[in-house]
Order: sequence, then structure tokens, then C-alpha cells
Amino acid sequence: MTGVDIGSTRGPRLAERLGIDRSVAIAFACILLILAGGAMYSREFLSPEYLLQQLQVGAFLGIIASGAMMVILLGHIDLSIPWVVTLGAMMATAMVGWGGAAGIWLCIPFGVFCGAVIGVLNGVGVAYLRLPSMIFTLGMNAVVQGLMVLHTGGFAPLDQATPAMHFIAVQRSLFGIPNALFVWALVGCFVIYVLKRTAFGRAVYAVGNQEAAAYLSGVNTNRVLIGCFAFSGAMAAFAGVLLAGYSNKAYQNMGDAYLLPAIAAVVLGGTNILGGRGNYLGTIAGVILITLLQSILSVMQMPEAGRQVIYGCVIIAMLLIYGRSAKARS
Repeated sequence: MTGVDIGSTRGPRLAERLGIDRSVAIAFACILLILAGGAMYSREFLSPEYLLQQLQVGAFLGIIASGAMMVILLGHIDLSIPWVVTLGAMMATAMVGWGGAAGIWLCIPFGVFCGAVIGVLNGVGVAYLRLPSMIFTLGMNAVVQGLMVLHTGGFAPLDQATPAMHFIAVQRSLFGIPNALFVWALVGCFVIYVLKRTAFGRAVYAVGNQEAAAYLSGVNTNRVLIGCFAFSGAMAAFAGVLLAGYSNKAYQNMGDAYLLPAIAAVVLGGTNILGGRGNYLGTIAGVILITLLQSILSVMQMPEAGRQVIYGCVIIAMLLIYGRSAKARS
């Protein structure tokens, strides 16, 4: 009996001694297992060029997950991501035609701004109207979808991405590393700084743990909610801008494939889907894990429906794990 207890706690204690969250350690261990499995299937799976290509694709998911993590830390969820991604892409490419010469320079900020506006509306609905974030953001997703269909007439837009959008999303400038990875790194550094070094970041964790207690301690909870939802919308739209640059144009439903993977990446990295706990290193691990998993499933020719089932099962499993952990602590 004693031997079983010691063996069952050896892994968590080792992770604690190294200063690594257990969920993060498990995520990185899964990454190594996927790499080993992929290498057995194909030697090209471990080639530097192939891995860089996967990280380039994963950078788009990483940017979306950065915003989603901020909302999940609050104990909320943003289901408007799919069409906010599409909104950012379509508004950025449309701005090129609307703004003439100035539109070439304003297209990227304009696309991000449109996403931030939707995020602010989500935050207002959750903070001031006290509506459930799941319901309100799902409704906002439908509103944005309707606006984009109205904007395009239901057809694929003819606007093209600018060379700058293509350069950021596709090209490689330094040491052969994709520019999209540098963009994700900048976004990640910003999130880490906010969460670790600012009063706003501490307020995010406080609201996620207990919003009423945070409010009574003097935290402007409404400002925190609106700020995190605005950031989530801006990052989703920014990823849409980069995706438009990657494919040279925007198209309908281009964000649909990113909702469940983004949420799964965040929770796989150890962020409590009920709020109040998580770190960005875990989100990085989750994004890499989901990206490599997608690669394996693509090689296996797994249909999109099967992938969505897998992502959903991952989220449900993590929710059950966190629910049991919360009961154990209480």
C-alpha cells in the first residue's frame, strides 16, 4: 500500500521540485510521445523543416489561444472566436479597397480593431448585463456571421491580402524561422508580462478564483472582464488577418476550425476551465500538442468530424478532472 502511494506521487513531486506545473509536464510528455509516434510512422516527421512548418501553422492557433486563455482564466468562455477570425480577415482585406493607398497601411490595425470592438461588446454583455458568457458570445458569433454574409452577399470576397500580410504570415526573415512564430512570441511575451507583472494580471486571477471576493477587495471586475474579452476578440481577428495573408484572401467560415482546438490547447496546458489557475507556458505546450495531433490525424486521413470529436472529448475530460480536483480541495 505504501509503495503504491509513493509511486503514484513520485511524478507530481518531481515536477514540483523542478518548479513545473504537473499539467504542463504532462502536456510536454505527450508532445514527446507524439513526436516518437510520428517518427515511427515517417522519418520526415522529425525533420527541422517539417517541424518549422507545423510551428508556423500552430502560430495562428497560438495567437487565438492567447486571447482565449485570458477569458478562460476569468471562468468564462468566448464562443464568438470562429466568426471574429473571419471578421478580422474580411475587414482587413476590404480595407485595402476602401482606403486606397492608406488602406494598405491601415488594413491590419483595422482588422484587429474590428475584433476588439466585438470583444468589448462581449465584455459589456457579460459584465454589465450579467448574461452567461457562453450564451452571449454564441449569439454574438451569429450576429457577426450575419454581418459578414451581408457584407459579401454570401459569396467569397474578391479582396486580396496585402504583401505585408503575406510577409508576416508566410515569409521567413531570420535564421529561416517563420515570421508568424516571431509574432506569436511577441504576443506570448505580452501575455506573460501582463499576467506576471501587472495589477491587471493579478486581478484576472482574483476574478477567476472568486469574482465577488475580488469586487469586495476593490478590484474593478467589470473593467477586467471587458479588457480580457476585448483582448480575446483582438487576437482572434489578428489571427484572421494572418490567415488571410497565409492564403492570400479571406473566405467564409475560415475560423470554424479554430474554436475547439483553441479551447482544448488552453485546458490541456493546465489552465482551469473554471477559472483562476493557469500559466502561459502550459498554453504553449497545449498549442504544440494540438498542432502535432492535427498533423498526425491529417496523415491518418482522419475526417474533420472525427477531429472535432477528439477535441470535445479532451475538453470534457479536463473539465471532469478539474471538477474532481476542486471537490478534493474543498
